[in-house]
This record gives sequence, C-alpha cells and structure tokens, in this order.
Amino acid sequence: MTLQSKSLSEVTHDAFCILSREIGIVNTIRFINQFTTGHGNYTEERKEIFSDMTLDDMISSIKQSQKRQ
Repeated sequence: MTLQSKSLSEVTHDAFCILSREIGIVNTIRFINQFTTGHGNYTEERKEIFSDMTLDDMISSIKQSQKRQ
C-alpha cells in the first residue's frame, strides 16, 4: 500500500472540513482558538488601561457590571 503525502495546507484544509462536518463550524472555531496566540503586549496595555484606577475602583466596577447582568 502506497500513501501519498499531502502538503500541510491540504492536511489543514481537510482537518477543518472534517471538524466542521462533525462538530459544527462554531465548535470548530472554538477548538482552533485554543491553539492560537494573541498579539500585542497585554502587560503594557493593562498598565495603560488601568493606570488611573485604584484596586477599589476596579472592584466597584466589577460589582456594578455584575449587578447589570
């Protein structure tokens, strides 16, 4: 028995098709997202975003958000 090797892009395409067919597109995307990395520098972004907030401000904001939900 001789197996012909596929390119990585062909294997990836086949895998997406199989996953989509078996578990649906939404769950396929959720599955694939586990293995992708984000971008940027969260540590620096966090410093920028929360620079003018105290811990008490953050806790209060979380509590207010939870009440709205």
